[in-house]
Amino acid sequence: MVYLITGSNGLLGQKLLQKFKNIDCEIIATSKGENKNPETGFYKYENLDITNQQRVFEVVNKYKPNAIINTAALTNVDLCEDEKELCDHVNTIAVGYLADAALEVNAHLIHISTDFIFDGQKSLYDEEDTPNPLSYYGKSKLNSEKLLFNHNCRWSVLRTIVIYGVGKNLEKNNIVIWAKNQLEQGNSINIIDDEFRAPTFADDLAEACVQTFQNEAYGIIHVSGKEMMSIFEIVERVAKFYNFDTSLINRIKSKELNQKAKRPPKTSFNLEKAKRKINYSPKSFLESLNIIDKQLLN
Repeated sequence: MVYLITGSNGLLGQKLLQKFKNIDCEIIATSKGENKNPETGFYKYENLDITNQQRVFEVVNKYKPNAIINTAALTNVDLCEDEKELCDHVNTIAVGYLADAALEVNAHLIHISTDFIFDGQKSLYDEEDTPNPLSYYGKSKLNSEKLLFNHNCRWSVLRTIVIYGVGKNLEKNNIVIWAKNQLEQGNSINIIDDEFRAPTFADDLAEACVQTFQNEAYGIIHVSGKEMMSIFEIVERVAKFYNFDTSLINRIKSKELNQKAKRPPKTSFNLEKAKRKINYSPKSFLESLNIIDKQLLN
């Protein structure tokens, strides 16, 4: 089996490389620019900008993967409001290039989408619920789903929520690692308490990607953590886990941040389809913190 990963320098991309390391297969890691993974030797690396259609076809045709896992995206929600054209190219148009290339070599395309396609008025969302994105980022990801829905390649969309975990040389930290670093240094931090999410442990999401391919689970599947918490509670639980001073965490409201993009107030997912189709069994938040603590020592 040949697996091709886009966005291999990112958190999920790195977790996928670690998963595939223990599977008898050929791994092609791709990201824009140089390889930032400290671990090498068990995969091939290709510099790939997924917005370059010619290069996408070149790399896919060179390796003819059985599965393409697209973790590459422009996920800075506020930047997407300012850079709409770039957002469209990375989050929507490039997915079309990957789908066309996948069809040509009969690869299964597994694409990562987001809870931000919803408006957060319902909180617990099924795969069949009607999307209503509040941000341009959410619209771009929804458009990528629509593109695949009308495409003839074999595809799966894994929608997920706030990914967190341990990675190396990441361009941006996730909420759990950022909060730990700030509180460890004794910094006072302002955290919103009026947005609620079911955060997703990156290790669980990587396993879900593997299982999606191995079980030939096509269509849309919701994959997230199983506990919905406010952003404040996420950070507070990190602080309590490490016995940091919780008085350093200041409650604020989301409107105080003056963010360009609107966010859904509440999102969590019904995981029944994921359990049934791909044997998805996410760790509890506490279990994931214990794993993260061990991983940070390595």
